[in-house]
Amino acid sequence: MQYITNSENETKKLAEGLAKKLSGLIALSGELGAGKTVFVQGFAKGLGIKEKIISPTFVLIRQHKLPNQKLLYHIDLYRLEGKIDIKRLGIEELFASDNLVLIEWADKIEKSLPKKTIKINLKKVTTNERLITVS
Repeated sequence: MQYITNSENETKKLAEGLAKKLSGLIALSGELGAGKTVFVQGFAKGLGIKEKIISPTFVLIRQHKLPNQKLLYHIDLYRLEGKIDIKRLGIEELFASDNLVLIEWADKIEKSLPKKTIKINLKKVTTNERLITVS
């Protein structure tokens, strides 16, 4: 499925709606500034998370409690370079959990992702317009 948004607010609203339909492991990709963190902010709001969502670029992983007592793990692989060993990072175990996992810059570990991973690509079309593909 493909969607076009024309502002950060529209991207958040789209993600908020998708949060009610998607679960499991969600891999986000797109160039710098494409709106991956904005998407996660809207997604978290759609899940009922009230706390401020910021990118875990420097801490790698942030976890947020969901109203249903499960967890949302927000992972950002932007700073990692070279071959990334997901076992050494300790994130592979999160893939098998029944919690929700959103990974920014997931293309860096694409070959290690389970087949059932939901992939979302955000592409800048213009300054404000985004093409968002969910597969």
